[in-house]
Amino acid sequence: MLKLEVYMGLNLAMADLKERLLPLRPASAFNLRESYSRGRQPFVGVDVPGLKKRGQGLRSWIRLDTYGNSEVIEVDKFTMMRRCDLPARDLRLLDPLFVYPSTILGREKSIVVNLEQIRCIITADEVLLLNSLDSYVLQYVVELQRRLTTAGVGEVWKSEHADLSRRRGSRSFDNAFGSTSPDYLPFEFRALEIALEAACTFLDSQAAELEIEAYPLLDELTSKISTLNLERVRRLKSRLVALTRRVQKVRDEIEQLMDDDGDMAEMYLTEKKKRMETSFYGDQSVMGFRSIDGTSSISAPVSPISSPRESHKLEKNLSIARSRHESTRSSESATENIEELEMLLEAYFVVIDSTLNKLTSLKEYIDDTEDFINIQLDNVRNQLIQFELLLTTATFVVAIFGVVAGIFGMNFAIPLFDDTEAFKWVLIITGVTGLAIFCAFVWFFKYRRLMPL
Repeated sequence: MLKLEVYMGLNLAMADLKERLLPLRPASAFNLRESYSRGRQPFVGVDVPGLKKRGQGLRSWIRLDTYGNSEVIEVDKFTMMRRCDLPARDLRLLDPLFVYPSTILGREKSIVVNLEQIRCIITADEVLLLNSLDSYVLQYVVELQRRLTTAGVGEVWKSEHADLSRRRGSRSFDNAFGSTSPDYLPFEFRALEIALEAACTFLDSQAAELEIEAYPLLDELTSKISTLNLERVRRLKSRLVALTRRVQKVRDEIEQLMDDDGDMAEMYLTEKKKRMETSFYGDQSVMGFRSIDGTSSISAPVSPISSPRESHKLEKNLSIARSRHESTRSSESATENIEELEMLLEAYFVVIDSTLNKLTSLKEYIDDTEDFINIQLDNVRNQLIQFELLLTTATFVVAIFGVVAGIFGMNFAIPLFDDTEAFKWVLIITGVTGLAIFCAFVWFFKYRRLMPL
């Protein structure tokens, strides 16, 4: 009953999201009241600032922010390239008109994800997902909204606390970097985790369906070899090879990321964004120190020789201390986050490797079935050859009667034609001779082990 309730709840959520992803209906007070009564903000078609209408260049995207709010936007390729700082070749990987293998690319400000139906761009603040009515895309949106909504309270408090510290002008390094707990996953890692989960779930379900269809068909083929069953097995094997290639590509992509620490460090976008903000606030603090120092040097009667040297020395010491502390903290956090990302990738590597093992076992079962069928066909072929050998021997024996009939059918007179019992003895002698020859051939075949008799 509990599984049934969870399944019905998921279907209702997907139906709700599918209705909101359909083309927008005319706005009315009832529709707005109904959408807000459900507890979520409806998808709203918005215009991106600086968007140029280029006809067919526009593409519909689903935008999800860090709080789980979603909206549908229409953006062309060049605007998306400027927005996410991506080259055209990376954005081409997400084009649904082309078929590209599964890919996960870490860039300066975003992560490009192309995993089966999930094609999205993940940044530190948002997820841009190609708008589609595919069920797995809808499940991805629903699951990401659910997890972001569940973990949103702590993040809101943390962001408000950081903003308050900045407004107060605190230059503490702990406030600048923030304290990250070991079990905390940044926004981009949670979005990537759900994408990996959706891809692994989809491929595992495809493998399970293939197993359910394959094993009874192969058992039926071993019991009854027919053209129809062979054709079905051929199609099944083609699907298995294609699915195995897709699963192998996802597995290789995850393994490649796990083997390269640089790529994993490049994918930690939140840490890079925090370092950029910290550097920006540090530069502002240095500029403020310069302005204060300049004002005091003008108003106060300080020696013009010692004051610039002291200010320059203090600024240099502050810059060195800040850079050392920043490099130490960033290296420690990068190592920790690489371990977190590596553990995350390793978990789904085990899942996708298990799916690949299922497909490999199924392929081995198909190969064993083919070998068994070939053995059966060889056995039948050998039986046919043995039967053909017996028929050839019997034909040779019957040909003896033809030779005797041909001899006695010649047009010449002999005394044997006048005897009435001669025809009977000719048949008996010829039959016994033919039978003896046939038995001799059979004994020879058995002696040479040409047939199991």
